[in-house]
Amino acid sequence: MFWISIILLFVLNGCNGYQPKFTEPIGNITVPVGREALFTCYVHGLGGYRVGWVKADTKAIQAIHDHVITHNARVSVSHTDDSTWNLHIKNVQEEDRGQYMCQINTDPMISQMGYLDVVIPPDIIYEDTSGDVMVPEGGTVKLTCRAKGYPKPHVLWRREDGREIVIKDASSTKTKVTTYQGEMLRLTKVSRSEMGAYLCIGSNGVPPSVSKRITVSVHFHPVISSPSQLVGAPKGTEVKLECNVEAFPKSINYWVRESGDMVITSDKYQTNSTPKSIFEDQMVLTIKSVEKYDLGSYRCIAKNSLGEVESSIRLYEIRGLNENEDDEFSDLSDYYPESFTETHHISGGSGTSGGGGIIGNGIADNRNRTKNRHHPDSYPPIPSPSSSTRLVPPFYQTIEYL
Repeated sequence: MFWISIILLFVLNGCNGYQPKFTEPIGNITVPVGREALFTCYVHGLGGYRVGWVKADTKAIQAIHDHVITHNARVSVSHTDDSTWNLHIKNVQEEDRGQYMCQINTDPMISQMGYLDVVIPPDIIYEDTSGDVMVPEGGTVKLTCRAKGYPKPHVLWRREDGREIVIKDASSTKTKVTTYQGEMLRLTKVSRSEMGAYLCIGSNGVPPSVSKRITVSVHFHPVISSPSQLVGAPKGTEVKLECNVEAFPKSINYWVRESGDMVITSDKYQTNSTPKSIFEDQMVLTIKSVEKYDLGSYRCIAKNSLGEVESSIRLYEIRGLNENEDDEFSDLSDYYPESFTETHHISGGSGTSGGGGIIGNGIADNRNRTKNRHHPDSYPPIPSPSSSTRLVPPFYQTIEYL
């Protein structure tokens, strides 16, 4: 009965002659969900009339003068004097969106309206959005991202590392873009360079924007290369052998000598594998204080579930200019197993006078020289008392004897 009496007073109460009026429009307001909305109604000359608040679309009375009628606990009213009347809606929800009317119980009734727009920041719909994907190189992948919110969010794609997205049409024409708009991103004939994290970003002008990270993994068998397949170093120095590997899934990388022994990190050797990208590694073998037994072939090997590859690097010795001739010939004989016998046939006398032999003053008589080639499996020649024998590398040196 109390509320019925209040409503009747609101409808029937009036003043003698003078009519109140609104001095300012209510205006429209936009509030993010969860915040507070405030409508203010400015009245001049209210007198004995009453101010009421109604949600226009549902015809639900919110309040009359100082009394809240609705059962919504989030709604309240206030006023500073007879000219300023406020309607408060706390923790605004989506259902609060709509037209609100401020009325005065004159005859006829006067009123004005304002619109409450409740905006909702975007949110990813995870059940309708792609997760991390794996695709073989050359394959096709479709990435989907859907977001909800009010107003309806738009979706934008970009790569996490800032690199360009490659879009290919039906004729395989490539278009490179930094961002792509749309709920679906289609990548065709995917290459290893397109591997990485893609971000789908939902935004509708209501902060904060939201994003989801989707990783695209492109599988391919290992590929290996060497900047140089022939590396030289002087004895006693340090040398580095390098190989570059591309593989995904990540490969197992190691070094092997030509003997088949795996190279293990030690005081002599140091092996390192440094990632250059999600699918690239640089293999480096450091050999300290190079010695003769370090020379030869080294193989860098990369292996993953899709295959195995290797590359070979040969290490040779760089000789200094101060090394003597005999050492040079001695080492060359290791590479050339054929031997040469040089025999000197002396004509003339005993070597003390006349037209033959070697005389004390250093003048030499004429000599006949012959060279015989011998393979290791043949019998060596029997030198005569007047012949000398030494190993000579073929085609490289002619030895002159005084």
